[in-house]
Amino acid sequence: MSDDEIRKAWEGNPMLKPKIEKVVVNLSVGKSGEPLEKAAGVLKELTGQTPCKRKAKQTIRDFGIRKGESIACIVTLRNQDAIEFLNKVLPVIDRKIAKRSFDKNGSFSFGLKEHIEIRGVKYDPDVGIFGMDVCVAMIRPGYRVKNRRREKSKIGSKHILTPEESMVFVKDTLRVEIV
Repeated sequence: MSDDEIRKAWEGNPMLKPKIEKVVVNLSVGKSGEPLEKAAGVLKELTGQTPCKRKAKQTIRDFGIRKGESIACIVTLRNQDAIEFLNKVLPVIDRKIAKRSFDKNGSFSFGLKEHIEIRGVKYDPDVGIFGMDVCVAMIRPGYRVKNRRREKSKIGSKHILTPEESMVFVKDTLRVEIV
């Protein structure tokens, strides 16, 4: 299906047009204590939300990580906050996303090597430099039937979001180039 055919189908049926469900920003430090607190401060400054700490699932002696030790922090953004954050971080990667970054459900991910490349963020030697992963979950209207508590149901095969449709939506909405 070509891009124009996909857009025409969206005009004919608004239930087919995808939307951004959430954006999850993960900043993994690999150790607890002061570095994790600094990372949480950076994430709070960038997103405006208090980050949630995540614990290690297993012990890895080579890296000095123990099971149950807090090693990362994440923030989940939804609605307008998610779009504003994406518009803030996409210029760092020159608004280009690799085609292989999209999964079979239309969601995509990308990473930032240094948070100081984001416009408006200044380098602070006391804090340091952190990289982060940004994961964007895409859905269609009507996906709630899969996740609701009462009377869960399956989504029909014709209503499942494809990577091609997600790419067209991202190109149009966020002005991103798919490489």
